[in-house]
Amino acid sequence: MTRTMEGKQRALVLFSGGQDSTTCLAWALARFARVDTLGFDYGQRNKIELACRTMILRKIRANFPPWAKRLGTDYTIDLSALGEIAQTALTDSTPIKTGDDGLPNTFVPGRNLIFLSFAAAIAHRDGIACLVGGMSQTDYSGYPDCRDATVKAIGRAMRLAMDSDVRVRTPLMWIDKAATWTLAEALGGREFVDLIIEYSHSCYLGDRVARHSWGYGCAECPACQLRAQGYDRYMRASTAPGKTLRSEDSEK
Repeated sequence: MTRTMEGKQRALVLFSGGQDSTTCLAWALARFARVDTLGFDYGQRNKIELACRTMILRKIRANFPPWAKRLGTDYTIDLSALGEIAQTALTDSTPIKTGDDGLPNTFVPGRNLIFLSFAAAIAHRDGIACLVGGMSQTDYSGYPDCRDATVKAIGRAMRLAMDSDVRVRTPLMWIDKAATWTLAEALGGREFVDLIIEYSHSCYLGDRVARHSWGYGCAECPACQLRAQGYDRYMRASTAPGKTLRSEDSEK
């Protein structure tokens, strides 16, 4: 098999260990012959997500044999300098609030721009044609680097800068958190939903003590509230007959 043909069957997932990136990992494992994963240590306030991503990969290898065969190399890149520069509520103990500019102070400027650039460099080196990210502008915290237009622009810039055809796919761009839970079930059944509940991490405050129906978290921060509200809508919709998933994949 040529390098080009192999590349078209491979994907690299930006995998943080959260609900969204875990769902995107399953989405990629259902579609590509080999899926590598990439995480970042950017000086985030809570290192628990790095431990969670390791556990999720271990559980997928142990409990989902068809996916385990496709799961490739896991990379973690040290981007601690980003945390030092950013000085946000995700990288220090600053209370979470909305700034005068209307953005939550959990926004880390340049994060997705930098993440995707590193991912593209790995993809270029390894002949991987597809990057997969969990960005969404449907249920999100107002981050401008999660918008469809932003990711499209980054994708175009990467292709020009590297003279390659690497593409960014965002399976969650046009679906809300309830549909993200539904997508997870469609991909891996209730067993996969339970894995996300038990092992993925969303809470900005890093709470792994309080256990709720939707997983661990403080239940107060914006990330916990989005996750909890989405799970409640998902559970209510799951009992309604004739419900179908609206899942749009945006390819950049």
